[in-house]
Amino acid sequence: MNIIVCIKQVPNTTDVRIDPVTNTLIREGVESVINPFDAYAIEEAVRLKERAGGKVTVITMGPPQAEAALKEAIGLGCDEAVLVSDRKFAGSDTWATSYTLACAIDKLGGADVILCGKQASDGDTAQVGPGISTHLDIPQVTYVKKIAEISDKAAKVERMTEEGSDIVETPLPCLFTVVKEINTPRMPSLKGMMRAKSAKITRWTADDIEADPAAIGLEGSPTRVVKIFSPEPRKGGEMITGSAEEVAKELVELLKGEVV
Repeated sequence: MNIIVCIKQVPNTTDVRIDPVTNTLIREGVESVINPFDAYAIEEAVRLKERAGGKVTVITMGPPQAEAALKEAIGLGCDEAVLVSDRKFAGSDTWATSYTLACAIDKLGGADVILCGKQASDGDTAQVGPGISTHLDIPQVTYVKKIAEISDKAAKVERMTEEGSDIVETPLPCLFTVVKEINTPRMPSLKGMMRAKSAKITRWTADDIEADPAAIGLEGSPTRVVKIFSPEPRKGGEMITGSAEEVAKELVELLKGEVV
């Protein structure tokens, strides 16, 4: 089985800074980690390989420093890694990012299963995984909490919903975005760490993946971040005291005064 995991290197949540001019995250010189949800995707990919055989390839789009995240993924059991890196990708929104990753997956010859974390901690949009499946024109199942059955041609999975869960059957190839309930990520073994240290990371540019220049970077992004700002501090609230009945009555009167 050919399995691909798409991951993202994100700034450590305690060290996020915004460029006031470009309104984008400042990544240079900032401690970075594998997006937490992607760790579950890596673990599930390795488990699928152990269960059904095959190969796991991990891909990320990012600056040269993102190679560290790929090596960490190899230490966790992935077999090969591809870094898609080019200044032409700067400013990509989720649509342009998913297009770029889809081009890289096409260059790899596709996959039986593509795994992504449900969302990235620095954007929280949950759009890249579904965007990849759209560009590749393959089925997608989001918020997967369990891959119950899988064969060369189909899979049965359980996905989380607000009301509980659904059981979904899908043909392969398919893209799954996973939630943290799906597994518990393993720690890297000594053998894995040694393998990661000497691993060779494949690097591709926009030309290597034959990406349309009009579909990548800022030019290929239909959405733009216009402004980022911190909310103004709120003024102190009004404290209502008394019995529950008295408080409820006064609160209703206050709300009436706010409704036009």
